[in-house]
Amino acid sequence: MSKSPKSAKAVKAPLKASATAARPARAAAAGKIEKRLAALGVVLPETAPPLANYAPTALSARQLVVSGQLPFGADGKIAPVHIGKLGETVFHEAGRAAARQCAINILAQAQAALGSLDRIKRCVRLGGFINCRSDFNALPAIMNGASDLMVDVFGEAGRHARSTVGVAQLPLDAAVEVEALFELRA
Repeated sequence: MSKSPKSAKAVKAPLKASATAARPARAAAAGKIEKRLAALGVVLPETAPPLANYAPTALSARQLVVSGQLPFGADGKIAPVHIGKLGETVFHEAGRAAARQCAINILAQAQAALGSLDRIKRCVRLGGFINCRSDFNALPAIMNGASDLMVDVFGEAGRHARSTVGVAQLPLDAAVEVEALFELRA
């Protein structure tokens, strides 16, 4: 499995004009979840705006839905190792790392929508889309990159229902896309 020329370049997200640097989860003025992120060494990046005509989040009663997030890094780009198909140009560990980065971006979107991640009571569901060859069968292991982060951050409240689907293509040729549903505190 060799890298294709397409996977050798990073793809940049169209960031907001004011979004130039990642914002650390500050432990001093942060809530419990932000402190947990800091302890894990997780830095929430600036949120990427939608790539098309949809909202990045939707808040309804006590639920927050986060639209599918791509594995944009703190620099607003998709790393070259996270571009392409699993089982072809993207290898297992890079796929898992891409799913984890998607989960980090989900948390960044949730924080932007809610103000504090402490408003989240639990992660109800994750949906994962894996850009892969038709014979690639390690989808659950790849998606664990996102699932494991939710459990690391929220503990038992991070355990969730999940769907993981192999797809022929994703936006910007990303290897993984993950969406989420959270229950919020009253």
